[in-house]
Amino acid sequence: MEMLLCFFFLLPLFLIFLKNLKPSKWKLPPGPKKLPIIGNLHQLHELPPRNLSPNYGPVMLLRFGFVPVVVISSKEAAEEVLKIHDLDCCSRPETAGTRKISYNFKDIGFAPYGEEWKAMRKLSVVELFSTKKLNFSRYIREEENDLLVKKLMDSASRRSLVNLKRTLHTLVGSIVCRIGFGINLHECEFIDEDRVVDLVHKSELLEMTSLFSDFFPGGIGRFMDWLSGQKKRLDLVFSDLDTFFQNILNDHLKPVRRDAESSDIINVMVDMMEKQRDGDSFKLTTDHLKGMISDIFVAGVSTSASTMIWAMTELIRNPRVMKKVQDEIRTTLVDKESLREEDLNKLHYFKLMVKEIFRLHPAAPLLLPRETMSHIKIQGYDIPKKTQILVNAYAIARDPNVWKNPDEFDPDRFLESSVDYKGVNFELLPFGSGRRICPGMAMGITLVELGLLNLLYFFDWGLPEEVEAERIIKDNDVALDLVQVIRH
Repeated sequence: MEMLLCFFFLLPLFLIFLKNLKPSKWKLPPGPKKLPIIGNLHQLHELPPRNLSPNYGPVMLLRFGFVPVVVISSKEAAEEVLKIHDLDCCSRPETAGTRKISYNFKDIGFAPYGEEWKAMRKLSVVELFSTKKLNFSRYIREEENDLLVKKLMDSASRRSLVNLKRTLHTLVGSIVCRIGFGINLHECEFIDEDRVVDLVHKSELLEMTSLFSDFFPGGIGRFMDWLSGQKKRLDLVFSDLDTFFQNILNDHLKPVRRDAESSDIINVMVDMMEKQRDGDSFKLTTDHLKGMISDIFVAGVSTSASTMIWAMTELIRNPRVMKKVQDEIRTTLVDKESLREEDLNKLHYFKLMVKEIFRLHPAAPLLLPRETMSHIKIQGYDIPKKTQILVNAYAIARDPNVWKNPDEFDPDRFLESSVDYKGVNFELLPFGSGRRICPGMAMGITLVELGLLNLLYFFDWGLPEEVEAERIIKDNDVALDLVQVIRH
C-alpha cells in the first residue's frame, strides 16, 4: 500500500521531468546544469550576493523545481525587462509566503498586475505617498529624529554602548506607524518599540520562505509542505504579524477614533469601504486593508533601517569618508539645536554618500520577482509566458564593466556622474523601475537622509575596543550592533 501511494505521488513528477527533457523549439538563455526533478534548487541561496553571470551571461535560466526563473544581471538586460517589456512582465508570481503576508494578494507589492492592483496603487500614491502627504508628515519625521537625538545624548553622557540596529529599527518603525497608521509606538497599548525588530524579522522570514508547493505542482507540493512541517512553521510566524495588523485595523474601527480628524490611509480606506455600493467595479475588503497595512509596515521599516545600518557600517569602516561627510555637515549647518528636512538641500557630498550606499547595499538585492504575461525576447533569448524574472540589482550595481572598483565604498565616484537611483538609470536600481517601481521611494529617501544627518551631525561614532573595523562586515551581512556614541 505504501509503495502504491509513493508511486501515485511520484508519477506526475516523473512525467513532467520527461517532458522537460524534450529539446526546446526556442532559444532559451544559458544556465548551470540542472539536477533531475529539483533543477537548480540547490543553488537557490547563491543569488545574491554571488553573481553567476560571468559564467553564463547577463541573462541566465534556472529551474527551481518545475518553475523557470530567468536572472537578469546587466543594465542592458534590465532596461529591456523594466522599460521595453515592462507591460509584458510586470505581474507577480504566487508563493505561499507572499500569499500569507499579502492576504491573498490584496496588497500592492505582491498582487498580480490587473485592475485591482491599479486601484490599490493609485490609492496609495494619492493618500500616502503624494508630495502633499510627504510635506504634511514632515513634522512627524523631525519629531521622532529629535527624540532619537535626546536618547543618544543620554547614552553619550554615560559613555554607554548603543545597539544601532535596534535603535534605527525603532526610529523608522515609530515614523512609519505614525504616518501610515496614526499610531504612536511610545504610547501604543498593543505594540511597543522593542517588538518592532522582532516583527520586522518575522515579515522578512515570510517573504523569503519557500515551500515545496512553490516549486512542485498540485497536491504533491502541498503534501510535502504538510509532511515536512513547513506550512505549520509558516502559519506560526504569520500569526504574530496578523495579530499586530488586526490590532491596527481594530484601532481604526473604534468610534472615538473614527470621529477624530485623521488623514492616515487606513482611515481613508475604512471610509471608502463603508461608502461602497453594490454596483461598484472594485470593492475594498478587510483583506485589502490588512494587505495595505502589511505593505506599509514591511516595506517601510525594514528597507530604510537596513540602509541606515549599512551606511553607518561603511562610514565606521572608512574614517576618511566619515570625516569628509561630517566636515561638510558641520561647516554647512552651524550651531543648530535641531535639524529640519530643508537642511538636506544644503548638502552635496552627504547626498553622494547616500547614493553610494544605495549602490553598494541595495535594500532588495534581488528586486521583487516578476512574471511574464506573454512570450518576450530579452537580449535575443526567448522568455516564455509564466516565467519568473529576477533582476539582480546587487550584481548590476557591482558590475566591473560599469563601475570602477565596484566593491569599494567610494562616494567620490559620483562627483562627476549624473547617474541617479530613481529608476531611469538601469545600472542603479535600489527602488526598481517601471510600473512596479517602489511607490514609497521619496518617503524612503527622506527617512534615510534625515536619520543619517542627525546621527552624523550630533555625534561621533566608534567601535568598542575589542572590535576591529575591518571585521564588522562578514559574509555580506551587517555585524554592526553595539557602537560607541560620543556627543560632538
